[in-house]
Parts: sequence; C-alpha cells; structure tokens
Amino acid sequence: MDRIAIGKQTEQLARRYLQHNGLLHKESNYRCRQGEIDLIMEDGNTLVFVEVRYRKSAHFGSAAETVDARKQNRLVNSAQHYLASRNKRNMACRFDVISMSGPLTAIQIDWITDAFIT
Repeated sequence: MDRIAIGKQTEQLARRYLQHNGLLHKESNYRCRQGEIDLIMEDGNTLVFVEVRYRKSAHFGSAAETVDARKQNRLVNSAQHYLASRNKRNMACRFDVISMSGPLTAIQIDWITDAFIT
C-alpha cells in the first residue's frame, strides 16, 4: 500500500474514532495556501482542528512527536484562514492530534486533546 492510500485509511479511521467518541465531522482535508487540516470536527460548541499522524513503528519516536513547532504554526495559520473564510472567528476552538502506530491490522490510537496552545 502506498503512502497516500495509508494516509487516507488512517484519516478515515481517525474520523470514525472521533465520531464514536461523540465528535461531529464538519470537513476533511481542508486546504489553503497556509497548509492543510486533516479533519475539522465539532465537540459541542468547540471547533476541533485535528492533525492525524501515523508511524508503523515508534522506534524513532512517536507519531505525535512529528507535530513540531513548524507544523503547529502551519496548522494555526490554516485554522485562522478556515475561521475567517467561514465567518467563525469568535468560535471556540482547539487543536487535537490523533497519533497512530503499529501495523494497519492492529493499529493503536492515541488521542491528544488540546495538543498545543496557540
């Protein structure tokens, strides 16, 4: 399976996982000049911007560790663009990370809420 197919599969798995845990799906793969947001979900009155990361092995670090300061900045800028384009600037929001590891047949999911502060 190629990288793009694995990415789509893990994003779908993350979406189902979050929906199972009570979040409402709003949009997937939001793209703008600033970057991309994998999933946009709603948790009550809070808009949740979700970064999905997968690593087959944690040998060189966890998938969550790949969401470095540069990636966080791109996510924040993309989220600001989304909020402005949807006229939702005053809506409460947060940034979550879904970190996945292991073989696709037995994947482990870690959900990090409020993964970083803006």
